[in-house]
Amino acid sequence: MNQTKVKYLAILLLTSALYQCRPKPASEKAPVDPIVTPTPISQPLVTDLYTADPSAHVFNNRIYIYPSHDIEAGIKEDDEGSHFGMQDYHVFSMDAIDGTVTDHGVALDIKDVPWAGRQMWAPDATYSNGTYYFYFPVKDKQDIFRIGVATGKSPEGPFVAEARPIEGSYSIDPAVFKDDDGTYYMYFGGIWGGQLQRWDNNQYHADGKTRNPDEQAILPRVAKLKPDLKSFAEPVKEIKLVDETGNLFTESQNDKRFFEAAWLHKYNGKYYFSYSTGDTHFINYAVGDSPYGPFTFKGVVLHPVQGWTNHHSIVEVNGKWYLFYHDVQLSGKTHLRNIKVTELHHNADGTIEAIHPYK
Repeated sequence: MNQTKVKYLAILLLTSALYQCRPKPASEKAPVDPIVTPTPISQPLVTDLYTADPSAHVFNNRIYIYPSHDIEAGIKEDDEGSHFGMQDYHVFSMDAIDGTVTDHGVALDIKDVPWAGRQMWAPDATYSNGTYYFYFPVKDKQDIFRIGVATGKSPEGPFVAEARPIEGSYSIDPAVFKDDDGTYYMYFGGIWGGQLQRWDNNQYHADGKTRNPDEQAILPRVAKLKPDLKSFAEPVKEIKLVDETGNLFTESQNDKRFFEAAWLHKYNGKYYFSYSTGDTHFINYAVGDSPYGPFTFKGVVLHPVQGWTNHHSIVEVNGKWYLFYHDVQLSGKTHLRNIKVTELHHNADGTIEAIHPYK
């Protein structure tokens, strides 16, 4: 290499070094690393619209899912859940857990519920004597959450709503359980936006507030249904949710106390009451010997998912148990969710193996 080329190369190297050492303008600074999104253990079952709060059942050897239908309602987010402005329900089904999901379209619209005002939240369904019953919470014309019932001859709907809500019903998240003797029970309730804190001894108090940290936590509710499955057979009862020593939880124990999303399943003769802790985002479970409880806290079913809410159902399909749940993988927004499913395992001692929703 001649002297001229050596000098030219030296100048290039020096210039490059000085360029790299100069202060960089904002436009040239290295980008901030993006937030790492965890890898989920399962993928959304529905991707063309937003769905949440999946209540799953097996009817006629087919899996049916009754979720909320999330929409962008354009309402500012608040602790009352005003931004969850859902207006109708779709029903989905599949012939197997890994099968193709069919959207059966709108099963019930708010405009077809005579007493409804706004916000159609998490529903459930059951079957008896040739009729399918669809249960749903919605605020009435006075902006108080009530629970309605609609009926149809097919598990996918459409459903026709009764002219009035179930007498004596209130709050949100109805879940209907059929016991081995053929008796049906409804479990329900949700604090904060679900208004359960406004109800004391089944009486409504508009100024009802959530409790102080050292006060007893608000309890979930249950009522036996009449054979018509459209009305309560008894006054609504509180469900005792207790620790291993039999003590009720306080509001400060918000990683264990009830917030919303009640569900009941039966396994090896025991009743498993599962629920969301809300502001700490767990799905927990407790076990009892009666559909009325008391239920003794045992642990976590599902650890927190992405998004503020956590809501589920547990169902047996062909001898295996599954957890249906939701997160916000598709949207990244708390009020635009997507339903999912993963296998659930009961251990030999009757406990449930806790599920971590991300790898």
